Amino acid sequence: MIETPTPQRRMVLQATGLNKAYQEGEQTISVLRDVNLEVHEGEMVAIVGASGSGKSTLLHALGLLDQPDSGTIFVDGAPTAGLSEAQRSKIRNTSLGFVYQFHHLLPEFSALDNVAMPLIVRREKRAIAREQARIMLERVGLAQRMHHFPGQLSGGERQRVALARALVTRPACVLADEPTGNLDRHTASSMFELLVRVNQESGTAFVIVTHDPALAALADRQFAMDAGHLQEQQS
Repeated sequence: MIETPTPQRRMVLQATGLNKAYQEGEQTISVLRDVNLEVHEGEMVAIVGASGSGKSTLLHALGLLDQPDSGTIFVDGAPTAGLSEAQRSKIRNTSLGFVYQFHHLLPEFSALDNVAMPLIVRREKRAIAREQARIMLERVGLAQRMHHFPGQLSGGERQRVALARALVTRPACVLADEPTGNLDRHTASSMFELLVRVNQESGTAFVIVTHDPALAALADRQFAMDAGHLQEQQS
């Protein structure tokens, strides 16, 4: 019997040979050391490591928010080295989504308008942007809270709004930096289960930085960051 080869999923995010160092007085601190990472469509990747190990620096580089000293980042197969800030910003708004430990919602806007904002920035018609935002808020279980303001929502609800905002542009990959770090254990577990469900339902790739190994174990692949080195953990 001839086996049918498994189709190769497209690579949505790739880092090759990333290095990054900071100068503190006369001392050079290396925070990324020859980091390599491949993330494929629909994949969930977790990165764990102690504080100061380089996790957030790596995520900022992958999200084109900071530039490495050397190495290359590819988004949807296209290299990003040498791009202008306007070009990098366009990629962030079309191909990448972001969720942080603190939700960074705009307090003067409703949940619906917070989620619609990335599409409005893209100059999408407001009615279309709000309709897409409504769909995403329903997906994260906030259909009844979309007209509430951030100050009227719980911590877990605010993070769900932030997740919906990250997904509304239908990015190839969402980068999440300690998305459950500011939540109690029960709410954090619920949030991470939501991330897994959305990942499976939408086919959007996720790269999640977390200090919690139990939560990281829910991902398809786990990496450990230690003193700037990234190494995949064997299951």
